[in-house]
Amino acid sequence: MNDTFNIKRFGWVFKKSVLERPALMLGLMLVTLVITLLTYAIVQSMAGIAKAQVSAFVFGFLVGGSFMSSSALGYFSSNSSGTSFLMLPASHLEKWLCAVLISVVIYAAIYLGFFRLVDIFFVNNYHQGLDPNSPNYQNLYRSVEVFGFNNEIAKNIFIIFFNISRAMLLGSLYFNKVSYIKVALLVCTLVIFTYFANLLIAGLFFNHIDMATPFKSIFLKVGSAIGIVDLPEGVNSVISFLISYVIPGTLWLTALIRLKEKEM
Repeated sequence: MNDTFNIKRFGWVFKKSVLERPALMLGLMLVTLVITLLTYAIVQSMAGIAKAQVSAFVFGFLVGGSFMSSSALGYFSSNSSGTSFLMLPASHLEKWLCAVLISVVIYAAIYLGFFRLVDIFFVNNYHQGLDPNSPNYQNLYRSVEVFGFNNEIAKNIFIIFFNISRAMLLGSLYFNKVSYIKVALLVCTLVIFTYFANLLIAGLFFNHIDMATPFKSIFLKVGSAIGIVDLPEGVNSVISFLISYVIPGTLWLTALIRLKEKEM
């Protein structure tokens, strides 16, 4: 039998991981879906569907996904559960793949499917509530559409999700206690530091800076208007590649190596 990967052994580990903690895994998924629905409904009633779509998607997908990733390998909060997990007759690659499958692939598939159904329901309800005889009917109808997973906002959210989920997965292997909070604090600290460092560097080259988006754009005050200075296309492409592929790939590889270290 292959010591690195065996499909039957992997299936056994996956089944055990899901059935061993059904309350945690299914509970997290259910809470995330309910919160998404409530967030969508509340924001829609207060600010409209467009903002509700983004708010519900960001909150549910990112927060729920980060909790799921932190829990997928969260066996090390106690010595007994950690030792039991490490002694499973499976390779570290199979255990790692199992965590990735649960926290990223399965979670994303279920969440995106649920969000699409919720979004379709609210969008159709809005369309049906319009007066077809109104002179502005066509404009109002076209102004609200189902949230596309291939638009710019969704793509940025996906990138954040892949980075955060990998960071949480890695953090659960380094921090045995309250790993979610510790990783969240580290991520927030990094984001704040990056923002102000970017603002400081931008201040060396420009005056009257209104806001500086890290690795993206600088907003300058020009009289009563706001001007935007973007990164050069080549630099922007390199940074996008690093954030989209290199950083999350490195986090995943580090998690695999860390899991192997724990088994030694």
